[in-house]
Amino acid sequence: MAADNLGDIRLFVEAAALGSLSAAGRKIGLSPAAASARLVKLEGELNTRLFERTTRHLRLTAEGALYLSHCQQALAALDDAQAALQAGRSVVSGKLRIAATSDFGRHVLRGWLEEFNERYPQITLALVLGDSMANLLQDDLDLAIRFGVPPSSSMVARPLAPNRRVLCAAPSYLAKRGMPRRPADLHRFECIVLLGASGLANEWRFEREGEVQTYTVPAATSRETNDGELARQWALEGQGIVMKSVWDVAEDLRAGRLKLLMPKWRMADAPVHALYQRTRYMAPRVRAVLDFLVERFEAEGSRMAGLLK
Repeated sequence: MAADNLGDIRLFVEAAALGSLSAAGRKIGLSPAAASARLVKLEGELNTRLFERTTRHLRLTAEGALYLSHCQQALAALDDAQAALQAGRSVVSGKLRIAATSDFGRHVLRGWLEEFNERYPQITLALVLGDSMANLLQDDLDLAIRFGVPPSSSMVARPLAPNRRVLCAAPSYLAKRGMPRRPADLHRFECIVLLGASGLANEWRFEREGEVQTYTVPAATSRETNDGELARQWALEGQGIVMKSVWDVAEDLRAGRLKLLMPKWRMADAPVHALYQRTRYMAPRVRAVLDFLVERFEAEGSRMAGLLK
């Protein structure tokens, strides 16, 4: 890989990931015209057409797909080399880009990362929030924190903590509507459900001492949102019952803003994982934040145990 066309290769890889040459150019600070010229230059040097291009679509040619695979490996090797050099240094520094779900990111992780930044002041933080599954390569992320068993992929999924999902509601709502005692009671209550990439999460499955019950929240009469923080806010405002990760609502339960419902009826856990790219050498900033998160989850998990009884 010649040093003088390394930038062109990075542009090509970004364009393939984003499906847009102009978007790839913006990401690395190039105008659409400059990005197009750089790609034409690269194709000229290779004497190969890498993309089939129209005004709306960008599609890899067979030759482009083959070249992309080798370019990704080469760039990963360069990143490994940089990480290997940094590994011998005592100062942890650089830009750390982390993705997390909206509610957990705003109300838990944000505070934790401030503490992390005090330990490592030469780290510059970037926190990307959203409830859709992040693409670590496309979004240029170092780490993503997600609840549940991650889909099979080339990413490393490191378990960080168990994660119990719980039903909860505001005391004001329960004062008006009463308290459900078992899943069959839920038909008398308004419910709040999350809408994800796989559809509406309205199948609530409960287990108690070997007995299994399933409640299907009626889609026609439930509040729904694709944003976990909004679902929590609706519950706090007394709009109904919500199913949430205990990590999202622990402080609300502790402060009495939400009340735990049917604690003896358990739903399937969705363990917390850290997702990151598989490389030979892990960048020191990534290793530092992983170690820190393991420490914080363990400490907070011990504090949380009493809330779930």
